[in-house]
Amino acid sequence: EMEELPRITVSQREQFLVENDVFGIYGYFDASDISTQKYMMEIQRDKQLDYLMKGLRQLGPQFSSLDSNRPWLCYWILQSIALLGESVDDELENNAIDFIGRCQGSDGGYGGGPGQLPHLATTYAAVNALVTLGGDKALSSINREKMSCFLRRMKDTSGGFRMHDMGEMDVRACYTAISVASILNIMDDELTRSLGDYILSCQTYEGGIGGEPGSEAHGGYTYCGLATMFLINEVDRLNLDSLMNWAVHRQGVEMGFQGRTNKLVDGCYTFWQAAPCVLLQRFYSAHDLVHHGSSHISQGTDEDHEDHVHDEDYPEDSDDDDSDEDSDEGSVNGHGVHHTSTYINRRIQPVFDSLGLQRYVLLCSKIPDGGFRDKPRKPRDFYHTCYCLSGLSVAQHAWSKDEDTPPLTRDILGSYSNLLEPVHLLHNVVMDRYNEAMEYFFKAP
Repeated sequence: EMEELPRITVSQREQFLVENDVFGIYGYFDASDISTQKYMMEIQRDKQLDYLMKGLRQLGPQFSSLDSNRPWLCYWILQSIALLGESVDDELENNAIDFIGRCQGSDGGYGGGPGQLPHLATTYAAVNALVTLGGDKALSSINREKMSCFLRRMKDTSGGFRMHDMGEMDVRACYTAISVASILNIMDDELTRSLGDYILSCQTYEGGIGGEPGSEAHGGYTYCGLATMFLINEVDRLNLDSLMNWAVHRQGVEMGFQGRTNKLVDGCYTFWQAAPCVLLQRFYSAHDLVHHGSSHISQGTDEDHEDHVHDEDYPEDSDDDDSDEDSDEGSVNGHGVHHTSTYINRRIQPVFDSLGLQRYVLLCSKIPDGGFRDKPRKPRDFYHTCYCLSGLSVAQHAWSKDEDTPPLTRDILGSYSNLLEPVHLLHNVVMDRYNEAMEYFFKAP
């Protein structure tokens, strides 16, 4: 008697359909003429900015379900505009500062809208939005003294943080609290006490980090946990080899990243998964230069670079003459981890396929009319637009030895005009705005 064939599972069916869509798009691209390919690879800056500016001015009634996420909408849109190298006009900037100010609680922190309960997630979004706007008016609107009290109130005796008064405790709460404390220069021993122990208890057998102890490893929580450990200077307590191994294996055949094992690709993980990969690759390179004088991660060479674009797009690489004069060896310190890359005196080869990732974002996530989406057949939204663009920037700069070194032409998929502003990997704000905020808050009393 014949054995019955195993039935295809729901997960397998969905994966097959997504692969079919993605490979259909790649096939169409590969079969197209050069001018169509150029158009498909174009980031469409003007259309992106139209979509973003419209959203910042007014959102329709379909957005009412996001009423408690209004600082997030400000941050996602402002960060996307900043990544494109643009800024908003004075009127819009003043409106944004005024609106975010009305979300600030009388006892510190920011709620999801005026009069709403202060919450760590919306506090992070509000602070990042104000940092992204930059300038004295935006930065001085943050009440640091009350913020410090709010963060201490959210601190739990276990070492972790709660999202709001009597709220849930998870790795997001830890990251959002510490990111805010770090950028506002209000970090202290009370905030960091036993925090590393809590994050450590969330690292799973797979290597990634879950939302709370016993949860499944997840891209968003892995970013939050790893970034927190960098910011409190305890990153070496994690099992970094297994974390790196888990993260790089989340890049699948579609060339985008999935968030968890056996889940579908999603454009937002372009940031959540690529940023940990680059953080770790720079950490290992810096660590090995300091301790061994040689790099743990192999150096990028012409042969290593996958040929996703036409050869004529690749100029001769003049960036590999390893001159030692600006090498600045030192230890990786948590609060200054943005300097990690200054120890790296040469190009470093990304541990993930950075051109493949750009290909997924530009061909499968980008909407030519503006905005980015999770995957083909999904609608665009501001969340995916922010994290697709942030991740695209991470991928473009993944070969660079530091944030100040512009990527080579061959590191950028499509035209060089696709190049986005570099982001600070631990806070996800553009580097220029981060540097301005650091200068401002380190002078502040």
